[in-house]
Amino acid sequence: MLKTIKQWLGAAADVALPRLCPVCGKALDSDEQWLCRKCLAALPRTRYEEADFNTMEQHFAGKVPIERATAYFFYEKGAPYASILHDIKYHSTPRMGRWLTSHAVRDMKASRFFEGIDVVTAVPLHRSKLAKRGYNQSEYLALGIADELGIPYVELLKAVRPHSTQTHKGALERWQNIQDNYALKKDADRYAGQHILLVDDVITTGSTLTVCAALLKSIPGTRISLFTLAAARLE
Repeated sequence: MLKTIKQWLGAAADVALPRLCPVCGKALDSDEQWLCRKCLAALPRTRYEEADFNTMEQHFAGKVPIERATAYFFYEKGAPYASILHDIKYHSTPRMGRWLTSHAVRDMKASRFFEGIDVVTAVPLHRSKLAKRGYNQSEYLALGIADELGIPYVELLKAVRPHSTQTHKGALERWQNIQDNYALKKDADRYAGQHILLVDDVITTGSTLTVCAALLKSIPGTRISLFTLAAARLE
């Protein structure tokens, strides 16, 4: 009975203020969460996790030792699916990211990409950005994975200084811009010997992930894998 009432109230709310798919703008049905079925099914998947030494793993070769890496879908500025990242990051809908990464774990189950992961962590935000935005979107993405896998989410990294926007910088400039921006938290050595999954929202040049992965790799005996919700076309 209680469930029926909640469903009725939810349906009434959807009529008064329809929930819209961020990709196509269609009003969502009562059983659709965040994305409509059509857009979720048409998500431009990278399927990197299905290939040996995939494009993303090649991108980090010679930069930092990692076990494996993947991104869930392709990102292209101005494309309809870019609105997912924009909403998660700037429109106060990080719960959509948490839901989508939980879905990604289920969708990628056959690849065994997540097998053997001990803990999940996220690329951190500096406190100034955190205060302005109110949340770290990458943390929500990491929490969705931890929820689905039933493993801990831990904060292993901290942002020690803010950096200027990366948007118009090349790969070398991005690298130089963030070299000293991150550090390990004091208790990070507690996770020595663990297989750590490092999560971020999107990979473009990979400079942030490289710096953060190298820090995590400095914890004795750790193995590092990488996951991003989205990826620009990597060369």
